[in-house]
Amino acid sequence: MLNDERDPSSESHGPVARSSGAHTHPWTHRADNAEDHDTTDSRKGEEQGGKEKEKDGKKQRSFWKELPVLLVIGLLLAFVIKTWVVEPYYVPSGSMENTLLIGDRVFVNKLAYATRDIERGEVIVFDGRESWDAVEGAETSSGFLTSVADFAGMSPNRKDYTKRVIGLPGDTVECCDEKGRISINGEPIDEPYLFPESRESHEKFGPVTVGKGRLWVMGDHRAISLDSRGHAEPGEDGTIPISSVAGPAFLIHWPLDRISTLSTPKNAFANVPAP
Repeated sequence: MLNDERDPSSESHGPVARSSGAHTHPWTHRADNAEDHDTTDSRKGEEQGGKEKEKDGKKQRSFWKELPVLLVIGLLLAFVIKTWVVEPYYVPSGSMENTLLIGDRVFVNKLAYATRDIERGEVIVFDGRESWDAVEGAETSSGFLTSVADFAGMSPNRKDYTKRVIGLPGDTVECCDEKGRISINGEPIDEPYLFPESRESHEKFGPVTVGKGRLWVMGDHRAISLDSRGHAEPGEDGTIPISSVAGPAFLIHWPLDRISTLSTPKNAFANVPAP
């Protein structure tokens, strides 16, 4: 049976004595510890924030120190690419219409002829100073901005021409047959790239035999193009040295609505016999 009676002997007969040592309530300890933790966390946060600001400052200083180096490297890479790989050119005249229009910018592959020979029908860019006068329609201004624009292929250049290769070394070129066509080594060629009605404006010339290391070049707009025909004078055959060729133009990159590749119409020259 459960004993629910109170045991008198277990009751205190006097006031309860307090311990001589003072006791602190446990909640007080918890509050003190929380304050200590908050203070420590605050200090850690301030230290961390200071370190992050210091790192950000170092990164910014490092960026500005590295920027000139990056610019120099970028300019060197651009120079190397422009000099030996790909170079932009500006088209200053209508002599290659409608293949190339005035104001077109083209890229030229300067490595192409390191691995293969020049082909008939290719559109090439070459330095005409050795053989011809200044480019028709080219500007004569000079200065820093002009030099920058020329470096980027955004301004006319008085020494560079863009023409199509018609005759290779050893070829005999002449015009015209009964249909107004040019003949190479006795074979008339049909040229689909010509400006409309250009065939009717052909001037008779030749026969001219292209010398070793030289090319016979013509514009697609034959009526206005000053090309090998116009430079065939007494003592001169109008040809250009292969050494003056920068490379084939392979891409129109500006204006945007003119972006397209430039291909070689091999069918036009497919039946031309060897010289």
